[in-house]
Amino acid sequence: MHEMKQPDKMGSYSPEDVVFLLRDISNVNLEIDNEQRERLIQSGTHYSEMLPVEYLPSEAYMNLFYRTLDDYAQRIAVAVGLVAQQIVERRGLEHLVLVSLARAGTPIGILIKRYIKMHYNVNVPHYTISILRGRGIDDYAIKYIFTQHPLAQIQFIDGWTGKGAITRELQQACESFNEQNNKQLDATLAVLADPGHCAAIYGTRTDFLIPSACLNSTVSGLVSRTVWNAQFMDVNDFHGAKFYKELQVADVSNVYIDRISAYFLQVENDVEQQLRERIPSTITWQGLETVVAIQQHYGITNSNFVKPGVGETTRVLLRRVPWKILINPKYVHELAHILLLAKEKNVEIEEYPQMSYACCGLIKEV
Repeated sequence: MHEMKQPDKMGSYSPEDVVFLLRDISNVNLEIDNEQRERLIQSGTHYSEMLPVEYLPSEAYMNLFYRTLDDYAQRIAVAVGLVAQQIVERRGLEHLVLVSLARAGTPIGILIKRYIKMHYNVNVPHYTISILRGRGIDDYAIKYIFTQHPLAQIQFIDGWTGKGAITRELQQACESFNEQNNKQLDATLAVLADPGHCAAIYGTRTDFLIPSACLNSTVSGLVSRTVWNAQFMDVNDFHGAKFYKELQVADVSNVYIDRISAYFLQVENDVEQQLRERIPSTITWQGLETVVAIQQHYGITNSNFVKPGVGETTRVLLRRVPWKILINPKYVHELAHILLLAKEKNVEIEEYPQMSYACCGLIKEV
């Protein structure tokens, strides 16, 4: 095989924590405001060809982020431990390589790597690569990993599931990669929260807030969403992303990691106990059924306009054009940041108790 290109050094994390397998395209202007971007996406431009504008969050919102992080850090630490242990049980440690899906997966992958270091005293490699809905996984990045670790047992990691679109995308991508490269990539996805009931390895199936969903690049190493745009990118290269050095003042990427990993030692026993008591559970795609019901109820033709779960609803409010937000009243006490964002953006909120999620964002058809 010909010599592979090296990825660009980027992101505000330590290289000990993660290596980004991406091409730095910070010099290209791709940001488009949400209204215009929404029109382009809905008229057929692929979302991965442009980027949302990243704004600095308001002070009220940042205070809420810190408060949420305090409230949930321990709960997240337990979920991280559960996922880390299941990964090691399944894959062993000897050839384990953690591969998180940029960018929601990145902080989660770092936490899992740190938990494994704490619990087993083994430093496993961790990379983060791009996956794009409708375009698959960054094949070049996977090939690169195999040049570095020929026997790699790759474990894919993401933050949470919504309706399972990425789970599916990953399955298809791994199948085609395996066919073309004669490999045995395993598409099993590990996530912290699996409200969509579509991941085999998860920390919890409760739809709870993972605070890194509250922010964009400032909790993901100052890295943008990943981009693949044929106008200025080479097929034989990594997918691209921007490194927003100018947002450094607001960067909480490492604060987030440190705050949660500070709980690892004290949750260890809790994690072991929960693993022993856990009943093996099936993948039911229950989340998808909820989405179909919501579509029928509101007459929404395209399932991409329904974004279920706390993580996805937050993103709709941060970088899409929301039509309304559905709230499951029994979770309302955990949705302060959703209510604040909806108020800041003047978006209607409606109660919808009959769903498996805490909330759901509906995108406006333009």
